[in-house]
Amino acid sequence: MAIAYLSLGSNKGDRIGYVQQAAGLIGAEEKISIVRTSAFYETEPWDMNTQNWFVNAVIEIKTQYSPKQLLEACQRIEKKLGREPKENKNYEDRTIDIDILFYNKDIINEENLTIPHKFVHLRAFTLVPMLELNSGFIHPVLHKSIVEMHNDLENPEMVFLYGTRVDF
Repeated sequence: MAIAYLSLGSNKGDRIGYVQQAAGLIGAEEKISIVRTSAFYETEPWDMNTQNWFVNAVIEIKTQYSPKQLLEACQRIEKKLGREPKENKNYEDRTIDIDILFYNKDIINEENLTIPHKFVHLRAFTLVPMLELNSGFIHPVLHKSIVEMHNDLENPEMVFLYGTRVDF
């Protein structure tokens, strides 16, 4: 079984509800079990032209899915929760966004799948929840721990604890 880390985020509608529903649907997948979840965080939009803040969390899963199958499952769940296809290449408000941050220590560079996520090391909203789950995890390309990448951030304080951890 593979260990993967997924980032969940919502800035449209019932943000907490969408993140909770996404985690529940991920855990209900036949070949996925949730190991643990981070707390929920409220974060400013990153590289987006919107005033709507996000609720973000990271979940650690065990899965029998291949990386491509995991991506397909995440996209099915996004669609089920009302995620609409992008109209352009810019980031847009969304009911849910599910990104694969890491899949074991695999390095994948395909047209529609890049693992580790290409921006994971630049985003406090992914690194802060990862600190909770596995602060010593080493990025397989950058060869830095989550702690080291967090220390390298320009604005590591731009993430605010939203509430208590939600277990599934």
